[in-house]
Amino acid sequence: MRAEPSPSPRVPATIAAARRALTQTFRERGLDTPELDARLLVGHALGLDHAALAGDGERIITAGEAEVIAALAARRLAREPVARIVGVKEFWGLNLSLNAATLVPRPETETVVEAALAAIDRDRGVSTLRVADLGTGSGALLLALLTELPAAHGIGTDVSPAALGCARANALALGFCHRASFIACDYGAALKGSFDLVVSNPPYVVNDDIAMLAPEVRDFDPHAALDGGPDGLAGYRAIAADARRLLSPDGILVVELGAGQLGAVTKILTAAGLAAAGPPRYDLAGIARALPVKPWP
Repeated sequence: MRAEPSPSPRVPATIAAARRALTQTFRERGLDTPELDARLLVGHALGLDHAALAGDGERIITAGEAEVIAALAARRLAREPVARIVGVKEFWGLNLSLNAATLVPRPETETVVEAALAAIDRDRGVSTLRVADLGTGSGALLLALLTELPAAHGIGTDVSPAALGCARANALALGFCHRASFIACDYGAALKGSFDLVVSNPPYVVNDDIAMLAPEVRDFDPHAALDGGPDGLAGYRAIAADARRLLSPDGILVVELGAGQLGAVTKILTAAGLAAAGPPRYDLAGIARALPVKPWP
């Protein structure tokens, strides 16, 4: 159950004072990044970027602006993520819109992009690389890869029409509508090979563990994008079942991993006829986060 919004904090008279007061309130309530959260929410409420916030710090806030800031702050105190409040999250340098059907892209998911770029042969002599993102959500992985691979065309799949609508909107906003398409299906069920690169960040949380997640995740991310089944591995089994059909002979599959899942996922993919295409890639916390594999010859 989501926490009830806290009473709206009183907002001081200037922009700088509002930021300081919110930072202090957020710190007292135990939020992880109180200063950043305060800056983003005040900036969003006033339509100001970081530089403008600093330059206009002594400007007096109107009564209407104070109400908006207070309302946003109350939502954050109820543990709604800042990205959901402002509707945008940066990923791989791209500003991606979100909706209720999409996960908030995590920084650690960028390791999937890094691993894919390290494993793919960009000079394999083909005019166009074919990329698939299974369970695309906001389109984060697909659009990041299209940014780095100018010869690539990609397709994103998702079972959620609302998520696909979000991904399409992001592709359009970023100028990729001519290189990205989207289809509603479960992982790769509706796709035909052969893809040079397939990526996925499947649900990988053990379903009994969802209740123990941070409220920002448990109460606001879509459960379908979190729930990996009784052992957290259901998504990997579905991907493995289609992987050889979807991949070209030289194709690469890169999946994101949950903490401690490297061995189990490697076993699933090996049993499906896939072999390592490079070392696992670790995130900043030292967790094996991205696993690249390829078809056995």
